[in-house]
Amino acid sequence: VQLQASGGGLVQAGGSLRLGCAASGRTFAYAMGWFRQAPGKAREFVAAITANGRTNYADSVRGRFSISRDNAQNTVYLQMNSLAPEDTAVYYCAGGASYYASENLNEYDYWGQGTQVTVSS
Repeated sequence: VQLQASGGGLVQAGGSLRLGCAASGRTFAYAMGWFRQAPGKAREFVAAITANGRTNYADSVRGRFSISRDNAQNTVYLQMNSLAPEDTAVYYCAGGASYYASENLNEYDYWGQGTQVTVSS
């Protein structure tokens, strides 16, 4: 499985972006997640979705971000609204053979290359 993230960019605070993660293989049975890493900080959980659509969000993004998946297109999306400067990071998509929308990055086997999101104040 190979993952390709896209959709990052520069946006003003309060704006929106939609990230996409296209998978080369069949990931319909995989849990898919988004993580992010800001300069000098550890990679952190953002959101995840199970194969049957159950979702999980970090407290910092709940209510602002929404994760979804299109199994027919092997694509996972992260809709990000009300963006703030503290959301600035490289965003990574990940896939893992798990039943759960895990927050633990060690439970994901496949990772995309990352896409930069920069939110200006």
